[in-house]
Amino acid sequence: MSNNSDENTQVSTRADLEPQSPADASQDRATEPAAHLAALLKEAEDEAAQLKDAWLRAKAETDNVRKQAQNDVAKAHKYAIEKFAQELLTVRDALEMTLATPNATTEALKDGVELTLKNLNAAFERERIVEINPVGEKYDPHKHQAMTMIESEHPSGTVVQVFQKGYLLNDRVLRPALVAVAKVPEAPAKRDDAK
Repeated sequence: MSNNSDENTQVSTRADLEPQSPADASQDRATEPAAHLAALLKEAEDEAAQLKDAWLRAKAETDNVRKQAQNDVAKAHKYAIEKFAQELLTVRDALEMTLATPNATTEALKDGVELTLKNLNAAFERERIVEINPVGEKYDPHKHQAMTMIESEHPSGTVVQVFQKGYLLNDRVLRPALVAVAKVPEAPAKRDDAK
């Protein structure tokens, strides 16, 4: 028995040592890389499918965010003046109360208009609307619109008269002030009376 096991060992050793035919060797090599390449291909396909899924989800999320942002911007434009409109309701109420007073005297009407103006100024202040009334200031073409130039003892380029006040909203000009600007008086023309 022990001889048989030695013979088996020797036989298997001889089979390992015997050269394989070239066809058998190339078939083994072809099968091994093909199986490896098939596994790599399957792995790459799975990864590509995962990346495509992630990309589609990211694209959908981006589209949702864009649509929501467009909706928010549309609402902001539509309701941008809501707060200011609420401020103006008190002004309207004051005007209606003034006009609804039966047999109102001139003094009562004046008081009602002053109250209304006070409410309007408070609304402007809360919304940061600032009056431009530049009498005595240097002319600024960004905030003032010159309507005329007037000869004056004031320095040239100084606002000497305001025809209509202007307004700023958070440092942006809503309406420029319509103004008259000082200019240097012209010297009287010398006459040549000597004949």
